[in-house]
Amino acid sequence: MSENVKSAVTEMMDELLEVAKLKKGDLFVVGCSTSEVLGEHIGTASSAELGEIIFRAIYERLQERGVYLAAQGCEHINRALVVERELAEKRGYEIINVVPWLHAGGAFSLAAYQGLKDPVMVENVRAQAGLDIGGSIIGMHLVPVVVPVRLKRKQLGNASVLAARTRPKYVGGPRAEYDFDLI
Repeated sequence: MSENVKSAVTEMMDELLEVAKLKKGDLFVVGCSTSEVLGEHIGTASSAELGEIIFRAIYERLQERGVYLAAQGCEHINRALVVERELAEKRGYEIINVVPWLHAGGAFSLAAYQGLKDPVMVENVRAQAGLDIGGSIIGMHLVPVVVPVRLKRKQLGNASVLAARTRPKYVGGPRAEYDFDLI
């Protein structure tokens, strides 16, 4: 299963990153329920091994592009996020005191906390794109305006997968013109 999961995640990331047009220094948020991937109800069958596999596949793709990861924890830590300290300081995010573990935060955020260079926890971010694996609800951490991205692969294991990118807001009226490279 692990090779299939890694391959599927890599495929989804490649497709989403191509559409999202992220720049170096942008932020990518991920919420992931390993329980849902395994076909169980969210939060009931967390798998540290699966969380690590998914984290590594996502993180490798983001590192190649110089894009930061925000790993969203579950509702038991109020959907707090694991990010690099460098990002938190650069963007002025308030660092909070909680450490994700398998049953409060979840396997994916635990893997991120253990896998990032200098991890810290923050309450809120504004990411430019993201991936929601298993209904973990990442929308609160995306920059408005969110644009859904329809991936070819819509599931990871038994979990539904939703992808999103963002774009700048349109402002102006009927005479306004827009930069379509930003869309």
